[in-house]
Amino acid sequence: MSAMPTVASKINQLKPVLGGSIGNLIEWYDWYAYSVFSLYFASVFFPKQSATAQLLNTAGIFAIGFLMRPIGGWLMGSYADRRGRKAALTLSVLLMSAGSLMITLVPGYAQIGIAAPVILVLARMLQGLSIGGEYGTAATYLSEIAPPHRRGFYSSFQYVSTTMGQLIALSLLMMMERWLLTSEQLTAWGWRIPFAIGGLLALSAIYLRRNLPETEFYTKESVSTDRRGTMAELRKYRREVVTIVGYTVGLTVSYYTFSTYIQKFLVNTAGFSKQDATLVTTIALFAFMLLQPLAGLLADYAGRKRIIFIYGTMALLTTWPIISLLGNTREVWQAALLVILALGILSLNTSISAIIKAELFPVHVRSLGVSFPYALTVALFGGTAEYIALLFKSYGHAEWFYWYLTACVALSLIVSIRMRDPEQYSQMEDK
Repeated sequence: MSAMPTVASKINQLKPVLGGSIGNLIEWYDWYAYSVFSLYFASVFFPKQSATAQLLNTAGIFAIGFLMRPIGGWLMGSYADRRGRKAALTLSVLLMSAGSLMITLVPGYAQIGIAAPVILVLARMLQGLSIGGEYGTAATYLSEIAPPHRRGFYSSFQYVSTTMGQLIALSLLMMMERWLLTSEQLTAWGWRIPFAIGGLLALSAIYLRRNLPETEFYTKESVSTDRRGTMAELRKYRREVVTIVGYTVGLTVSYYTFSTYIQKFLVNTAGFSKQDATLVTTIALFAFMLLQPLAGLLADYAGRKRIIFIYGTMALLTTWPIISLLGNTREVWQAALLVILALGILSLNTSISAIIKAELFPVHVRSLGVSFPYALTVALFGGTAEYIALLFKSYGHAEWFYWYLTACVALSLIVSIRMRDPEQYSQMEDK
């Protein structure tokens, strides 16, 4: 009769989860710090333009970082399959740290002229490479270290740490604005503080990740090195790549709509103040973060195929009503409940999206297979969701975006229905 697992053994099992998740949290904090604090540092790099032009320039640099994500997914995913998950995770956080410290230390336009925005672009490109590879590699790592009966639960920590990073960046801004610094101080030098914190935290995450155990899946892989993590090898899995793209479209457009764009939507369409819109977004994201492990456990018990079908059906039926009601509500508590409802339904998908993708590919091309098509889809659809919504609104047809969002959800539901059962046909053999 086997002995019951001790508390110490359970803690040892969770150490890799914590190590991988904390690094992911820090990386996403660094990524979101740019957009959260751009209002204050825009004039430092583009001083001779209007406030709108300054923000457009910083937004353009943000977009460059987004476009680097597929390249990062390709390079870092390939590196993870060739050199190991631990090596790629360590390199990823090193690139993020370098980008954050560059932004912290770069002098402004007044000191070094055009070199200032050029260095800002280079720093953001490094961060884009990092975050592009981070998702797929971390998703692969969490999936491979998980016990077979808890893969949904382990997978859920991907979005727990991602959302927590966003919340910390947002909370730091609110704290600095209200209690620590004046607007003038934030513009002059205070905006550098979050990047310095992120860069130093990323350096500490390097230590954590260097001490992570490599996954048994990778260490036992017998495929020759020249076949690991190559595009030629990935092309053998075209069906799986197309599945990830279709599966991700609805997820990424919904996620960026209800986690990022919703703040502007509440101000521009529903008429909320910026403070109330920020409060609604913060409350909803906190609830979304807490729901991830619960949804992951539910998928472990009920089955991942069943859960993604339930998600797709619920999202298809509720997306239009939720966003329509949000556009007409005037109460903070009503708006918060509606956004929580939308993100709560989405959590059925986000909690297990990492393991769904990882199970599609064999070990020698798994990280590349997860990273590249996902990052490409996010760049094309998630990164453009806000732009498309604002474009439709500028034409006087904001409701067109509601149809667009619903269509993306419908496409993902169709792909999910046609997808083979991820557990029955999993490429991840039980240990």
